[in-house]
Amino acid sequence: MQFHIQETMSKGLKTTIDEQLDVSDLFKGRQDVYRTGPLHVSLQVTGHEGFIEVDGKLAIDLELPCSRCLEPVKDHTVIPFSEVFKRPSTEERDEDMEEEENDFIEVNGESLDLKPYVEEALQLFMPFAPLCSNDCKGLCQTCGQNLNEHKCSCSNEKIDVRFAALKDLFKE
Repeated sequence: MQFHIQETMSKGLKTTIDEQLDVSDLFKGRQDVYRTGPLHVSLQVTGHEGFIEVDGKLAIDLELPCSRCLEPVKDHTVIPFSEVFKRPSTEERDEDMEEEENDFIEVNGESLDLKPYVEEALQLFMPFAPLCSNDCKGLCQTCGQNLNEHKCSCSNEKIDVRFAALKDLFKE
């Protein structure tokens, strides 16, 4: 996924990227990702006069823990990807030009490697709090029992700590 910047811009080249990346190293050692599939990259790279435009989508199958009960959740995530790259300009900038140029990612060097940008997009679009179902009851705060499977016998009575001393007055 590397392109020669000057050649792509000057010739107006159009390239389609359709490949799979192994991203298991990105999630190695993370407790919030049980398993990942390959990342399917489908991008259209278009060279224009002065910039390179990259549009497409990324897709991956993930197995994550439910944020309430910790059971595995399989999730198919599709991520839109759209970036515009250009060479850094050496001329003086005024404030109006700076605002316009914030939409571009400046790339130093002769080649553009899209892999770090694709990996960054994947990590930014990871599901924040996946759920196994919308009505997941989660775990008991006292004993840790999965409340979706069995109801526990723990007392979940909430007592205001300010009045806790008064509860003993009415015991028989």
